[in-house]
Amino acid sequence: MARSARQSKILELISTKEIETQDELARELRNANFEITQATISRDIKELGLTKILTSSGKYKYAIVGSDEQQISNKYITIFREAVISVKAVLNIAVVKTLKSMAGGVCGFIDKLNLTNLVGVVNGDDTVMLIFPTAGSASDAVQALSEMLS
Repeated sequence: MARSARQSKILELISTKEIETQDELARELRNANFEITQATISRDIKELGLTKILTSSGKYKYAIVGSDEQQISNKYITIFREAVISVKAVLNIAVVKTLKSMAGGVCGFIDKLNLTNLVGVVNGDDTVMLIFPTAGSASDAVQALSEMLS
């Protein structure tokens, strides 16, 4: 569980901050109460398939880069399965409950799924809300996400 939680936090951090070095990533993880070594950071970066990209400010940062045809890796699906507690539809919103502090990583993963008719995604600490134009679209998304959990 610790590895999945840590890797989920890494995904959340790189999606919300411009993290340029492994030292910066380690500092952010320590601030989030994760015990981490440089070797572990290096291994996580490799397992998650992170790469550095050039930002508009001219600095480099860690990011997940992929093409439209890229398949979702088993690593992300494993993190999703371990982090998600439940997925339910409420009118036109799909609500995903996660373990504490895991919603950011799960939200980033869901964004990459390119769900049909998804209007927007919002997350807190342990909840992700997926907004759809209709209740039917939300229900379809709940079914698709539930299938990933089994």
